[in-house]
Amino acid sequence: MSQATSTSPVPSSEMNLVQLEQLILSLVREYHSRAHKPGIFVAGQTKVNYAGRVFDARELENATRAVLEFKLTAGKYANALESRLAKLYGARNFLMTNSGSSANLLMVSSLCAQSFADRLQPGDEVITPAVTFPTTLAPIIQNNLVPVFVDCEPNTYNVDPQQVEQAIGPRTRAIFIPHTIGNPCHVAFLKDLCLKHGLFFLEDGCDALGATYDGLPVGGFGDMSSLSMYPAHQITAGEAGGVAINNPRFKRIALSIRDWGRDCWCEPGVNDTCTRRFQWQQGDLPAGYDHKYTYSNIGYNLKATDIQAAIALEQLDKLDAFVQARRDNFNFYRNALSSLEEHMTFAAVDPRANPSWFGFPMMLKPHIDRRDFQRHLESAMIETRLLFGGNILKQPGFTNIERRVVGDFTETDRIMNQALFIGVYPGLTDEMRNFVVERIFDYFEA
Repeated sequence: MSQATSTSPVPSSEMNLVQLEQLILSLVREYHSRAHKPGIFVAGQTKVNYAGRVFDARELENATRAVLEFKLTAGKYANALESRLAKLYGARNFLMTNSGSSANLLMVSSLCAQSFADRLQPGDEVITPAVTFPTTLAPIIQNNLVPVFVDCEPNTYNVDPQQVEQAIGPRTRAIFIPHTIGNPCHVAFLKDLCLKHGLFFLEDGCDALGATYDGLPVGGFGDMSSLSMYPAHQITAGEAGGVAINNPRFKRIALSIRDWGRDCWCEPGVNDTCTRRFQWQQGDLPAGYDHKYTYSNIGYNLKATDIQAAIALEQLDKLDAFVQARRDNFNFYRNALSSLEEHMTFAAVDPRANPSWFGFPMMLKPHIDRRDFQRHLESAMIETRLLFGGNILKQPGFTNIERRVVGDFTETDRIMNQALFIGVYPGLTDEMRNFVVERIFDYFEA
């Protein structure tokens, strides 16, 4: 380790803890200015990522504060984040989890919880699109439910709401719909459909934080909605996520399942919140069995840490700017590439929706070889991605699952075979965007 220079601040035994913390934070700011200084973009040599972390010294500072406090489990930072996200969604509650995938698992498991009187039973059906992310579908299968697959509507990459209505059968109990690539699906119609038929409505909002529909936040329409804070998404805490709970019936249930399935709702390190810790009688347990070790559901440990929450709080302060940058980058590509409509189709948006774009999707016309186009971009260090699992039933891990299929998958297969996307994340510079457009035109001119 190199020694401190004569100008570097040096800790003193006379410093109190507040002064010592301030010294540490000043060094963290200095470290950020040196270690995370933006590099020079060199076209064709510097990678143009499809996504990435965008942060400043404040994320490092807040994470350092959390590390110095060494709470480690969820604490004041997690509580503050949950409160702010509940307000953002207009939700009754928000529960932080260790990932967006865990959030999806938590939502579906809550519908099937032993403590939920109206719980879904094995063999009950959940309608979901065939174009999906694996961990949107997996919780349905893991809870012994039957997914019912429907096609997408043209060009939005979202589920066709008319097909959802046609797919409702006698065992249908819920729909679980993602807002694909940050483009809001027809949530108002789907919510009304669920109310009409007595179905539960789950939103996978992992790609769509900051999006709105009819001026209301996406994620506030369903009984529950998931959030991901993986680095590719609108805000990041590294690995984290959460569930916005709009239906009060699921507050205690989701909390229980997230926290090992326990019946107790005490904060970590807190005892006897209910003031009846040794007075409960549940199940076949002895009277007065310690409530902290009473389990009313089959659960998991899906909790996140205060360190992650500390980072996410600083990211949340930047959310509006991040979402606007994504929209600006999307619009830049849409305008710059508008003359290529003979070769590709651009994303359609419901007029009531204001997306929070996860990427810029391009649906290539049949005369364009997608693999060749991808290789052309990737060879210039421009990252591309496909629309997640494509037709998920073609994926090797899902070919033999129990399912019901309604209609054909014309649009799903078109997405699988002809669609891809490039990044719109806030870390893109003008030089990067111009190079991407130049490289795309090079392909079609050639």
